[in-house]
Amino acid sequence: MSDSNALAISLFSELLTADQLVRNRLTRVLPDRMEISHFSVLNHLARGGGERSPAQLARSFHVTRGAMTNTLAKLEISGYIHIRPDWDDARRKMVSISLAGTRARDAALDAITPLMTELVSELGDAKVRAALPVLRELRTKLEND
Repeated sequence: MSDSNALAISLFSELLTADQLVRNRLTRVLPDRMEISHFSVLNHLARGGGERSPAQLARSFHVTRGAMTNTLAKLEISGYIHIRPDWDDARRKMVSISLAGTRARDAALDAITPLMTELVSELGDAKVRAALPVLRELRTKLEND
């Protein structure tokens, strides 16, 4: 195996393992049986303001429309989002975060922030700042391919 192949395998092994470990830790601290996908959608809607269609959300999260529909159905049952018809195109729906969803997102942020802060502190700000450009570039390449 070439050094390039070994380096690539090591990089992606570390990324995949770190992803799994972070997801496990986050899942344990998220409140009220909230899933990471639920928090991610609520956070996206809270930060972006306004409404999004389910198709726009699916594209933003790089998931199928079916997967996003499933997540949105669970969020709607919990009262965390509002789904309404698009007044300009009756075939589409529009999604917005509710007041309960904003509260749930804030509670989730309060629950996960200490974990994230502790991990960054243990690694050190300088290492995290050095890693971010590489991770962003990798994400951008993967999004554009």
